Amino acid sequence: MFRVRTGPFWYLRLIVVVSVLVPAVLFGWAAWETRAAIDRQVDERIEGTLDVLQEHALKALQTVERSISEIDEVLRGQSDDEIRNAEADLYLRFKRTQQALPQIESIWVFDRHGHPMVSSTILPVPRELDNSDRSYFRAQLQAPGAYVSEVLRARVGSMRFFVVSGRRSGNRAGDFDGVIGVTVGPSHFNEFYAKLSRGSDVFSLVRADGAVLARWPDSAAGDRPTPGALTEALARNPESGLFTASSRLDGVERRLGYRRVPGYPLYVATGVATAALAADFRRTTLVRAAVVLPAVLALFGLAVYALRRAEQGERELKRREAAEAALKQAQRLEAIGQLTGGVAHDFNNLLMVVSGNTERLRRFAGADPRVAVAIEAIGMAVSRGAGLTRQLLSFSRRQTHETVAIDLAEGLPAIHGILQSSLRGDIAIDVRVAPGAWSVAVDRSEFELALLNLAVNARDAMTSGGRLTITADNVTVYERAEAGATLGITGDFVAVRVADTGTGIPAELVGRVFEPFFTTKEVGKGTGLGLSQVYGFARQAGGTATVESVPGQGTTVTLYLPRASGSVTAAETAAAATQPPTPPSERARVLLVEDNPDVAEVARLLLEELGYDVVHAAHVAAAREALARGSIDVVLTDIVMPGSANGLDLAREVRQRGSLAVVLATGYSDQAQAAANEGFTILRKPYSMSGLHDALREALGGVATANVA
Repeated sequence: MFRVRTGPFWYLRLIVVVSVLVPAVLFGWAAWETRAAIDRQVDERIEGTLDVLQEHALKALQTVERSISEIDEVLRGQSDDEIRNAEADLYLRFKRTQQALPQIESIWVFDRHGHPMVSSTILPVPRELDNSDRSYFRAQLQAPGAYVSEVLRARVGSMRFFVVSGRRSGNRAGDFDGVIGVTVGPSHFNEFYAKLSRGSDVFSLVRADGAVLARWPDSAAGDRPTPGALTEALARNPESGLFTASSRLDGVERRLGYRRVPGYPLYVATGVATAALAADFRRTTLVRAAVVLPAVLALFGLAVYALRRAEQGERELKRREAAEAALKQAQRLEAIGQLTGGVAHDFNNLLMVVSGNTERLRRFAGADPRVAVAIEAIGMAVSRGAGLTRQLLSFSRRQTHETVAIDLAEGLPAIHGILQSSLRGDIAIDVRVAPGAWSVAVDRSEFELALLNLAVNARDAMTSGGRLTITADNVTVYERAEAGATLGITGDFVAVRVADTGTGIPAELVGRVFEPFFTTKEVGKGTGLGLSQVYGFARQAGGTATVESVPGQGTTVTLYLPRASGSVTAAETAAAATQPPTPPSERARVLLVEDNPDVAEVARLLLEELGYDVVHAAHVAAAREALARGSIDVVLTDIVMPGSANGLDLAREVRQRGSLAVVLATGYSDQAQAAANEGFTILRKPYSMSGLHDALREALGGVATANVA
């Protein structure tokens, strides 16, 4: 048997080698795993960002394309001369469309020769302008369909924009009658991209030919298509992809991702600078290299690092999910608001017929107590219906309001008694206004109604008693703040918080509490319109409302109300007269302009009972003819009227005459607030005989005062 002999301390040498080799292998493996993890997370982050960018671009472009279709429907069947003759009315209509959509800079309609006929920004349009050489016009000559141009510069000024165009429908199939062009500002996309930016990130909207339409950070270069790494990637994979390359705009190497916008020859792209990734990798490697730990500690450190990276990714995912949920919630509430506004209009006309006839029956019912009880029941139902429509209009932000500056240090304690009377004796109210709290610019009655609705909801949630706390303090929401991104508002606000100690709201229902007719109460114990009125009031005032709730602990509703810029307006001290209306000393002649025959008949009867002579016109054209014949003292017109001119247009014409009084009646109109701001007397439907009397007297008195002055 042979015996193997080795030199002295061989096992120590082996331990030295192992002590160097094993940590080196573990360190190398850890470094490789770290780099791979960073690369994976960056790619996941890019894919998630592309999801958001693609959805944003798709919605913006689809909205513009729908606007082009709606404009085409408006112009369908009209000749160029008819369109030019209606330029003023079309200008107002298109301007409203433009103002409603933030991505639209302007709307233009061109004839078949490229000369503008109508614009949403210029009245009248420069007829001599020739845009037939623009790419978006030439594209429609070749083939119909939505076309997105490259970034253009205005021929007057330095504005930059790109145009989404569509062909006007001809009077005959295949005819080319002109082009509808909607200009979209890159700033709309840049503002959205800026909110997503995290320092070294870059975002862009690019055409298939490589022309950059919008980019953050913004760059004047790249408007025209030029070859580059992105165009080469698009040629290889026209739908989506990830690659690393240096930008042709700023020379920075980035990890880039792109994705096609469905239905359009456009791509959204985002990128992260590789230098930032390398710096992240170096920091991690140097930290681990500075402290050489045994294998177990090295593995433990890697696990902690992986956990931190996972938590960071989870926080990012939750932030994006919260932003997307807030966007979807706002869009859902806006859609419901449009629907409820239209319902309120028709419902108010029905209530007008019922309330007017009920008031007449009340005076001619006789002495039968059963008839009187029935009439009073109908009157109560009408009153409740009017209250419901008022809450619906508040939610849809179509309620006319008179903004005043309210000092909350005096205003909140002043309504303490009103709120206490709406609660039970086992509920305590605590009102606290922070020192130096700003005044708020709101409608006083709508503000008090909102607080009352919140108090009633809190009362129903505190079945065994509790405490209702109302606080007010100043907050400033900054544009780039996390809260501002969620609230959708910026500037100086006063946060009025109404907190209860009730049962709370389940987490899955909190997102729906502001929807009309949604309620967590039992059947018959609530209409579901209280919180919708609160939300609509806050939004129409220029702020917003949020709700937080913990089941079993209570609910807090926060109203963000805008800071008032003027002085505090004292409450009116004169009370409205309660005596029954009296007819005028001399019979005045009223021109009643109402297209609904049932409402017109009720209004005519009420006016005649008040002692007025009535001339009825079913539309604005008939009203003009009646005014031309003379002998009219006051005009009572509904705002919403058929035809190209509405009641507000008629009121403005009458005001120019200078000698006629005007009262505008409305159950719902998006122009009611504009009419109130212009100083017209507004009469809300359904109105009573006394309300009609007061409105006519106010209008007639205002004209008389103006004539004396």
